[in-house]
Amino acid sequence: MIKPESTLAALRRGDLAGARRLDLRGCGLEQLPQEVFALADTLEELDLGDNRLSALPAELPRLHRLRVIFGSGNPFTELPEVLGACGQLSMVGFRGCRIDTVPGTALPPALRWLILTDNRIAQLPGTLAERPDLEKLMLAGNRLEALPDLSASPHLALLRLAANRFSTVPDWLVRTPWSGLAGTVRKSIYPQTCPQPLIA
Repeated sequence: MIKPESTLAALRRGDLAGARRLDLRGCGLEQLPQEVFALADTLEELDLGDNRLSALPAELPRLHRLRVIFGSGNPFTELPEVLGACGQLSMVGFRGCRIDTVPGTALPPALRWLILTDNRIAQLPGTLAERPDLEKLMLAGNRLEALPDLSASPHLALLRLAANRFSTVPDWLVRTPWSGLAGTVRKSIYPQTCPQPLIA
């Protein structure tokens, strides 16, 4: 397996022309290398996990084929708004950062998977309900007390909400046949009385 630091060196030498996937995990990055944009016509998946990034550049939409981005383990405090300008971006994963703010404008129009596990998020924007392709929503380990109404999201099949601060089950969630609450969320609402898990 090629180490990410070797990948970074190859990127800077210009050796990765035509690459569709770029793994830059754990390279100590404080900003996105400009050499990434030389891959604008081919790059589809970008992994920036475990670096020192707290922002992404405004020119990120130049990566016009980008479908997947991972920024887990970086010191972001806000989900970068520039993600919302990436027209093909469908999978966004920023797990274990320091995110407490999710602007509605940060959600890409083609969003299918949103992974924000283990952050500090207390509120999600209502625009999440305006992403019709949404399939998976991973929100365990945050500070949520409520959710936007996602009952009209036709493809939503997986919802993870454990270890948040819910005190009641949203009405729309109860009415939706595919969904429920898991882990500590379920226990806080049904202490010692819930006979069956509502979600796997």
